Amino acid sequence: MSAHIKHWFSTSSGRIEFELTLEQAHTGYHIGACDAGVAELRKDPEIAAKLAKLDRDTLRAELDEYGAWDEEELKDHDQNLNRILWLACGDIVEQHGV
Repeated sequence: MSAHIKHWFSTSSGRIEFELTLEQAHTGYHIGACDAGVAELRKDPEIAAKLAKLDRDTLRAELDEYGAWDEEELKDHDQNLNRILWLACGDIVEQHGV
């Protein structure tokens, strides 16, 4: 499978979607802390542009459905952008990666 093929991620409602390569997904989701990898991915112009378009309230609502973060944590939009990117990476790795 080519490293340049993009894989699709969508939240359960379909309101947020991403396409990432498997290599990108592995950068943002792996054993250990993933913060540095997610930060690196956020520098990619295409990913940054997608994240910039996400509505703050929609993103917060989508993340709230996961039940992993409390109301106070979900007030931090920048962290929410990291969270959704990390979730997208994890979903793609788990579906397509090794």
